[in-house]
Amino acid sequence: MNYWLVKSDPETYGWKELVKDKKTEWTGVRNYAARIHLKGMKKGDLVLFYHSNEGLAVVGITKVKREFFQDPTTNDEAWVAVEIEALKEFKRPVTLTEMKTKTELKNIGLIKIGRLSVMPLVKSEYDLIKLMGEK
Repeated sequence: MNYWLVKSDPETYGWKELVKDKKTEWTGVRNYAARIHLKGMKKGDLVLFYHSNEGLAVVGITKVKREFFQDPTTNDEAWVAVEIEALKEFKRPVTLTEMKTKTELKNIGLIKIGRLSVMPLVKSEYDLIKLMGEK
């Protein structure tokens, strides 16, 4: 199993919308590195859901329901999407500021490459953020 983090502006599509919809196609990604990560996502992989721009916090856990497919928001076959489904909301959001205080998280893409919208995590990073959100 692999672990990931996806970012979304809550004003565009936030956790509450995902919970209401139960699942969504993760479309519109136009970054080459993020595309590689989307292609690496496998059914059942766990994904942290991060609110960018407003909130700046991981708010819940999703999982990959459908592996990569042609992004329906473009005719360009180079761009792909995945389908994710909501699993669990954190008891409390885990803020970017909090994550920056943890040396164990110093190498995550969220801190090192702030603009990347889809990024891998190692299990220990995922586990720590999950633990922080469940306290």
